Amino acid sequence: MVYKTRLTSYARRISYNVERGMFSGSLKRPTIPARCICTSRSSRSDATKAAPAAEDVNAALNSPSVAQETEDVTLMDKLLTTVRRSSNPAFHSIMPLRKPGLWAETLLSDASSSSSTPEPSQKSPESPPTPRNMTDSYSELILPFGSSPDLLEQYTNAAGGIRTGKLMEHLDSLAGSIAYKHMLGPDVETLGKIHERGFYIVTASVDRLDMLSALDPSRNLRLSGQVIYTGRSSMEVVVKMESIPVDGAGEETVLIGRFSMVCRDAYTHSARDVNPLITSTAAEKQLFALGDKIKHRRQSQALRSLSRVPPSSEEAQVLHEFWLKFGKEETWKKSVAVDGKERVWMGETMVEKTMLMFPQERNVHSKVFGGYLMRLAYELGFTNASLFTRGHVRFLSLDKIAFARPVPIGSILKLTSCVLHSTSTPQFPVLVHIGVKADVIDPKTGQEQTTNDFRFTWCRDHGPPLEKVVVPRTYRGSMLWLEGRRALQIGNAIRDLRTHATNPANSSKDS
Repeated sequence: MVYKTRLTSYARRISYNVERGMFSGSLKRPTIPARCICTSRSSRSDATKAAPAAEDVNAALNSPSVAQETEDVTLMDKLLTTVRRSSNPAFHSIMPLRKPGLWAETLLSDASSSSSTPEPSQKSPESPPTPRNMTDSYSELILPFGSSPDLLEQYTNAAGGIRTGKLMEHLDSLAGSIAYKHMLGPDVETLGKIHERGFYIVTASVDRLDMLSALDPSRNLRLSGQVIYTGRSSMEVVVKMESIPVDGAGEETVLIGRFSMVCRDAYTHSARDVNPLITSTAAEKQLFALGDKIKHRRQSQALRSLSRVPPSSEEAQVLHEFWLKFGKEETWKKSVAVDGKERVWMGETMVEKTMLMFPQERNVHSKVFGGYLMRLAYELGFTNASLFTRGHVRFLSLDKIAFARPVPIGSILKLTSCVLHSTSTPQFPVLVHIGVKADVIDPKTGQEQTTNDFRFTWCRDHGPPLEKVVVPRTYRGSMLWLEGRRALQIGNAIRDLRTHATNPANSSKDS
């Protein structure tokens, strides 16, 4: 798998209109796959259930659900190790790589297909999917940073650490390869052409991803993963990043990511059945149950979105008190001091980047590779966090990624980043929650559509508390501010539970 290092530059532009148009897609579309990718062929009644009352939103943020998710991730970490040890090492490094054909051939193919319009009912031949063992899709990629200074140089950032955005790009590529490996078999190394396969796979969403430990450039990294759950046309792919000493002893989990992948027919682009999973051991059955729980949790969180229900009474009270303290003074000054903190309007924190999408970054179905978009969004978000905090920040969590539609080659991509929430805690003197919205612009028509919504959290471990506070100016901005507050609350609760679980002495001391 070959990846290229690319230098990116960012232009910062101040705008007072960001709250009126930014992240409109996230307030209209919940982060949830379409109903056609449910676990079974059941009716759509679950999707049309009434959303919970606003008061239930606050309860959902309390410790039981957070504790359950933390417990699930911890259990998943152990089960993934167990299943990996039972997999066949001969297939670990075999992955169906994305090898798109020549772009000139793609253009010729598009021209010929447009002249002979196929019938809408045309569908690729589909035989009953072959059941797969859970270990069949296991794949891994070793990045020997500790033993290869030349490789480390390609990933080193300005502070001497590792470029997390590039690792995210690899994780998305790995998740896609794992999904194709599940569909094609453990010994298939090339994907071939879409119309020959009859299907293609896209990323629907990426669930919350928290850093469990710090990246150490002196150690090697192992990126691994497998399919742990299948629905009718969807797959839950879990990827794991582990830090490994050069001598191979003392593995440490850095992060665990969960990708929802969707299979589509190559001709009709409708849902296509995926290969069902065979669960043979107790560990595999537990992983399958966790995958089912992840899917239903994602659906439940979508129903509690502020695009569906109003804020809870507690959130409304917090927002009102915050506005009384920081937002009453109507002034168009860039910033003013309020209660010892520099007030910054949310619309003034916008950082934007616009670029043309080239065919070198395409995937197997001739759209822009999703991992490439993840890296661009991460690096722009990091830039914004650094500008806002006036210093280096450390990546803490990826809170959400929603993939609404693909990005065509030749289109113009506009990435818009904004600080949605900022605060300080005893553990982190600086905490910022950043949103990055990706819009694609058709250069022929000028039509603009939202394709992706990314949410990240960065922190600073030491130093004085943050002396800035981001303040929304509109109702839309207020909802984004509350979404950021929710993400930071959940993240803090998860980290506290993990800290207490790994160090009970500190837990009792703190209490």
